[in-house]
Amino acid sequence: MRILSAFIPRRQILSLRQFQTNSIRRESISTIHASMDATEQSLRQSLSEKSSSVETQGNAVRALKASRAAKPEIDAAIDLLNKLKLEKSAVEKQLQSTISSSGNGSLNREAFRQAVVNTLERRLFYIPSFKIYRGVAGLFDYGPPGCAVKSNVLSFWRQHFILEENMLEVDCPCVTPEVVLKASGHVDKFTDLMVKDEKTGTCYRADHLLKDYCTEKLEKDLTISAEKAAEYKDVLAVMEDYSPEELGAKIKEYGITAPDTKNPLSDPYPFNLMFQTSIGPSGLIPGYMRPETAQGIFVNFKDLYYYNGRKLPFAAAQIGQAFRNEISPRQGLLRVREFTLAEIEHFVDPENKSHPKFSDVSKLEFLMFPREEQMSGQSAKKLCLGEAVAKGTVNNETLGYFIGRVYLFLTRLGIDKERLRFRQHLANEMAHYAADCWDAEIESSYGWIECVGIADRSAYDLRAHSEKSGVALVAEEKYAEPKEVEKLVINPVKKELGLAFKGTQKNVVESLEAMNEKEAMEMKATLESKGEVEFYVCTLGKNVSIKKNMVSISKEKKKEHQRVFTPSVIEPSFGIGRIIYCLYEHCFSTRPSKAGDEQLNVFRFPPLVAPIKCTVFPLVQNPQFEEATKVISKELTSVGISHKIDITGTSIGKRYARTDELGVPFAITVDSDTSVTIRERDSKDQVRVSLKEAASVVSSVAEGKMTWQDVWASFPHHSSAAADEQE
Repeated sequence: MRILSAFIPRRQILSLRQFQTNSIRRESISTIHASMDATEQSLRQSLSEKSSSVETQGNAVRALKASRAAKPEIDAAIDLLNKLKLEKSAVEKQLQSTISSSGNGSLNREAFRQAVVNTLERRLFYIPSFKIYRGVAGLFDYGPPGCAVKSNVLSFWRQHFILEENMLEVDCPCVTPEVVLKASGHVDKFTDLMVKDEKTGTCYRADHLLKDYCTEKLEKDLTISAEKAAEYKDVLAVMEDYSPEELGAKIKEYGITAPDTKNPLSDPYPFNLMFQTSIGPSGLIPGYMRPETAQGIFVNFKDLYYYNGRKLPFAAAQIGQAFRNEISPRQGLLRVREFTLAEIEHFVDPENKSHPKFSDVSKLEFLMFPREEQMSGQSAKKLCLGEAVAKGTVNNETLGYFIGRVYLFLTRLGIDKERLRFRQHLANEMAHYAADCWDAEIESSYGWIECVGIADRSAYDLRAHSEKSGVALVAEEKYAEPKEVEKLVINPVKKELGLAFKGTQKNVVESLEAMNEKEAMEMKATLESKGEVEFYVCTLGKNVSIKKNMVSISKEKKKEHQRVFTPSVIEPSFGIGRIIYCLYEHCFSTRPSKAGDEQLNVFRFPPLVAPIKCTVFPLVQNPQFEEATKVISKELTSVGISHKIDITGTSIGKRYARTDELGVPFAITVDSDTSVTIRERDSKDQVRVSLKEAASVVSSVAEGKMTWQDVWASFPHHSSAAADEQE
């Protein structure tokens, strides 16, 4: 299911691609059976046998006692029973270890996640909204350090994409008229399946309940057979494709009830995820809080095209809030009801998707997960981006260019490149109009999380808004000389189609008009020879019968002075909150205190995103040092370096620990009126610089003009007894 705007809502996928689902599901199931971890399968089989042996021997002991057998005979039977129990226990431990190491176990991940979340909330990176009123699920407030991290991430996003790529930035309203979202498909299709507690009315997302049940069984129930474990894994793999009926059947089969009350659940039914509102006091203009920022760009295409000198390609970008009325929000910042999106719509000629700067990223190598590897049960592997485009794994250069730029953006923020992969959508995940889609997925304690969607959406969005609004959202290519072109002309006979299909006439007409030349000419040949043809209408999810009198297909030669076309769009869509949460996890670590009696938390943020770049500490409360501290603070402010002065009376070591926990990369300790020490957070190394140089050194490293290694090589190292005491 798509989480960002590069996806198609789940119910829409089903209606558009249901004809593919069954075959893909069967292929997925057979793949998972084949690729199921052999060790786990063997251990589950062994545990089943050991359990059976323990039960048999237990019955034997009870029978001996009941028959008052000789004590030596009973003792021998009990010894054998205890031995079998020990063997069973050993297999259980092996199985639990295998499950945990294979990524199915959650205990270590949960402990790590709790440590991260506790630190984030205690240091006010973020907290639940409206906390004094017990909060509302799916809504969070960013505190001072969280706001600073978010601001730094967005600032770098603007630098990396909008400025470096000469994009056009827009800012559109959050409240969107219904007609806009009707055209985009959100009003009809932007749904998830929901179930209700039949007694209390509490709502739950149906697929989450099924996922939780299967996951818990796999992780905590060691008694299930290898066959049952494979079945649960099958369900987890294909549940995205389940119809409401299939999902409901699985919930009933497994006896899943409401988590809080254990009451029975209703059958699954679709729930639209948009917040509905009305515009104006009369309430006559229906609207919604936007579920994505992209539609504001699409409806402004005509003006943006003229602003750009009527030239393609060009890109428009927008950063803003989006809203989704999630059924059962969970996973902290990963699934919320109000969040920040940063989206790019790169408009390009559909006949030329090359990119002039592709060579800048073509040599990058990183983890990619093409659909072929997914379907054959393999893992993601490092691929060269240039080779992936050349082989057609990635559809075109422009899509490949943005995949490369997204990789550079995320890794420069501080995302671990070994826990970042680009996964290609499977055929049943993509809309019928999409040319190719990739997700940047980041591994966290919750598993692999989609944080950026990068999709070639073809011309679907502009065509949809052109049709609904009656305004042509097109581009032009003028010819130096008139060209004689042969054009495909498809004329659906609406009267005949209306008689035959009535309420679904529009769907049939749209599908006929959307045919490419090959499809159209094949239909023409079949109609001329047979008078009738079976035609698949994707928006209906079925074949219909088209007769010769229902459509006219021909080719006509014309002289043209220009080509008018609807541009394709490449859309990278960034979930900023998700990226930030994954960044928190990737940067979090602990290290022992100097005394070794406690573990200290550290956020190893790169200076680029650190909420505070530097702290300034007078070593002792001395008027002379405090004056020097003010001078350094003034100079840091003048060069735009965020900093914090700490003049509390606690030891310098404790002050270092406090700022390490906030992720501050540098600390200036004022222990003289002529020179200071600068400490680097990760290595804890310190150098001594003059008072006048301190701000410029920190500024140079924070802005990437120097590295800490450069500083270490350029200035005297500080290794006095005082430094040892500080740490």
